[in-house]
This record gives sequence, C-alpha cells and structure tokens, in this order.
Amino acid sequence: MPLDAYEVLGVSRDADQSEIQRAYRRLARKLHPDVNKDPGAEDRFKDLSAAYDVLSDPEQRKRYDAFGENFRRVGADVDPDAYRRERAYAGAGAAGRRSGGWGGDGAGGFNYSGAGDDIDLDDLLGGIFGARGRGRSGWGPVSGSDHETEVNLTVEEAFAGTRRTLSLRDSDGPRTIDVVIPAGVVDGQRIRLRAQGGQGTGGGPAGDLYLVVHIEPHPRYRLEGRDLHVVLPISPWEAALGSSVPVETPGGRATVKVPAGTSSHRRLRLKGRGLPNKGGMPGNLFAETQIKVPPSPSAEERELFEELRKVSTFDPRSSS
Repeated sequence: MPLDAYEVLGVSRDADQSEIQRAYRRLARKLHPDVNKDPGAEDRFKDLSAAYDVLSDPEQRKRYDAFGENFRRVGADVDPDAYRRERAYAGAGAAGRRSGGWGGDGAGGFNYSGAGDDIDLDDLLGGIFGARGRGRSGWGPVSGSDHETEVNLTVEEAFAGTRRTLSLRDSDGPRTIDVVIPAGVVDGQRIRLRAQGGQGTGGGPAGDLYLVVHIEPHPRYRLEGRDLHVVLPISPWEAALGSSVPVETPGGRATVKVPAGTSSHRRLRLKGRGLPNKGGMPGNLFAETQIKVPPSPSAEERELFEELRKVSTFDPRSSS
C-alpha cells in the first residue's frame, strides 16, 4: 500500500507550509535515529523526510496532489483530469476481471479481446503512470532535502580564499567534508555544494548543501559589498603639504597619495584593492583620512606649532 505524504506528516491536505514545517520538525525530533533507538525509527524517519521533501516544495506538492505517488513519472503535459479518468478506467477494468464482466481470465492485465493478444494496461500506459519501480518510500524515488550551514570567515580569508573542514549530521549519522571557499566571497553569499545535502530515498539523488558566508567584524576593515573601508591616520603636515602614505590592505601594503590641503574624513580610493571578483570587477579600498597630532609634543615641536599659530591666518571654524 503506497504511503500518503500527508498521513506520514499527520497534516490535512489543505495544510499550509508553516503547518507542514512544524509537523516535520516535531516528528523529526521524535524519530531521529540519534534520539529514537527503536529499530523501526530510522525507516520512519526516512519516510518522514521523503514526505517533507515532497510537500515542502510548492511545485512538487502541486503535482503530488494531482497525480499521487506517481507524480515524478507523469509527463509534464499530462492533464490531471485525463489522468484520473484513465486511472478510474483501469480500476473499473480490474473490478471487471474480478467479476468476469470484462471477459478476462483474472490472471493478470486487462484482457483486450479482438487483437488476438493479451495487453497489460499497465504496460500500455507505463510511460505515463510508471506503476513499476517505486522505491521503499511508497511514492517513487525522492530527492534528498537541501541543507544549509553558516561559514564564518575573516576579511583576509574572504579576500584570499580558504579551506574548511565541516562537521555535518544527517540521518545516516555524523560526517565531515573538506570544502574550498573561493577568493572574493561576500557576506551573505551562498555557495552550493552539489549532492552534499540530505540523502534521497527510493534511489533518489542526494540534495545540495548550501554554505552561507558570514564575514566577521574586523578591527581594521569595514566591508560594504566588495568595497573595503579603512581609517588612514595622517599627520598635520602630511595633510597640509601632501604626501605619499603607506596603507595596509588584505593583499599587502599599498601606497596612497594624500593631496595637499586634505582634512579629516576625506575618502581616498585605491581602485581594485577591495575583494576580488572572479569574472567581474573587483571592489575598491577607500582610505578615510584622520588627522592626528603628537600626544606629547617635544619642546621643538611645541615651538614650531607656536610659530605656526602666530603666522597662520587659517580659521578652521570659518564657514568659508
């Protein structure tokens, strides 16, 4: 007897997605092999996962509602009403064989008299209905669910790329996989690892694993997409006279030109020195100037600053 996805999850056929998700989570906690040591729990958990895979996907659920357990084998152009009529016709034929009303011998498929040969209706319509080859789950091969996990990176790792060994847990128990994080990933980016998600049932393929990138806050750099922002401390004389100033970047030390007359909070761009972008434009690095004065000026420095105060007519509070 084929399993019914709604019965497995214990929800009504008009249940919304939130009800389906709540039912799955409740039963998964109860039936997971790591928690439930009952000999039949693992099979029930696999049935539960297969049912959830079907009903949690709106498109798959729509086809399941229309075609039942054979929904994966019914062609995309098959009309649901025509499908049901054919199934009803096939069911009537089976009843006829049992009562003798169809003139069959009751030994097998629908007995079509007139062509001289017995034709099995299941063979005749197998390309549409796919009555054979159902997996243990009851509704044919079901793809495994997609999984998602977060990967925390530093700015330097996002810039250069890195490797991670991930510890995962699924219905088959714990496992580890080695993954390569490419250079230039950005915060929130999803990296797809094919066939590394949940295992399929009934011969179905495994789902995918998605790595969601989270770039941790950095004491020096601030990220906006692929652009990097960094504070660039400069001296009063570098700001007034102009200078070439070194700045640290994730790719190494660079030099930025500070124009004469620069004030604090001026943004200086280093083109292409942000996060790389394979096949696209890399980000930029923006150095924001911050004028700093000596915290404990020497006697000579104080003298020079006093002289500057005497001769300078500059008023930083003037609106001009």
